[in-house]
Amino acid sequence: MFDYSFAELSSILVMQGFAGLILFSVFVLMALGLAIIFGQMGVINMAHGEFMILGAYVTYLTSHLFLEFLPFAYPAYFFVAMVFAFVVAGALGLLVEWAMIRHLYARPLDTLLATWGLSLILQQIFRSTFGAREVGVELPDWMMGSLALSDTIEVQINGLFVMGLTVAITVAVLTLLFKSRWGLQVRAVTTNRTMSGAVGIDTRRVDRMTFGLGCGVAGVAGAAFTMIGSTGPTSGQLYIVDTFLVVVFGGAQSLIGTVASAFTISQSQSALEFFISGSMAKVLTLLIVIGLLMLRPQGLFVLKVRR
Repeated sequence: MFDYSFAELSSILVMQGFAGLILFSVFVLMALGLAIIFGQMGVINMAHGEFMILGAYVTYLTSHLFLEFLPFAYPAYFFVAMVFAFVVAGALGLLVEWAMIRHLYARPLDTLLATWGLSLILQQIFRSTFGAREVGVELPDWMMGSLALSDTIEVQINGLFVMGLTVAITVAVLTLLFKSRWGLQVRAVTTNRTMSGAVGIDTRRVDRMTFGLGCGVAGVAGAAFTMIGSTGPTSGQLYIVDTFLVVVFGGAQSLIGTVASAFTISQSQSALEFFISGSMAKVLTLLIVIGLLMLRPQGLFVLKVRR
């Protein structure tokens, strides 16, 4: 650290801060879906990473379809792929909730084991379908390159796009939860499930749609992930632990806490990775979060509910 001039160190910190914002974007998109599922339903979805990778593979297939059949429209393929990723991942989420999750409510350990098994099944399906090697998409020309903020600082255009997408999705989810009738029902079920059922809210339908929405948002996270990295059958497992950490640290039932937690963890990890190894940065970040959770086990933000 002491071998750099002040100007060089400032540029490094800005560049690492930008890299942290890209990591923050992936964390937020992943954690939003997980926070919705875990916060309202109490379901520990260990297959959440595989729903993200499903969205990434849907984006990969869509890009190839556009290259082969609609090459003139390829610059806009991602927007179509994002919709497909949301629909496919959300539909699979609805199916999983109906076939498996609805039988395991109030049994968090069973949901953990069942969804862990589901994640292994999905990984094998991905491996059998797309192969064990990682695949990537060809970015449109308008996403290539970088913007020069100064002589020593450049930011990637695709990273800026992913951050803009994250802001849009976060605003859309918050609007849906706090400004729509369905969102009112979700918050009512979270606050008091028994009373919500007594006043006529179909809590089972709310649970199913919530699980589907959470999985759909994970699919969109997978679509965004293709903009910054390659996709493999086990790529989702690289993020699932960090995502749970973000949700727990922010407060399991607080979306605002999830965003704040994702920003804190991503920026800390990105800054530390430049000065120490990536694995040690993860370990140090984890130790800091564990220490803070020992002081505040309920997380950064707490939703007050009646029991």
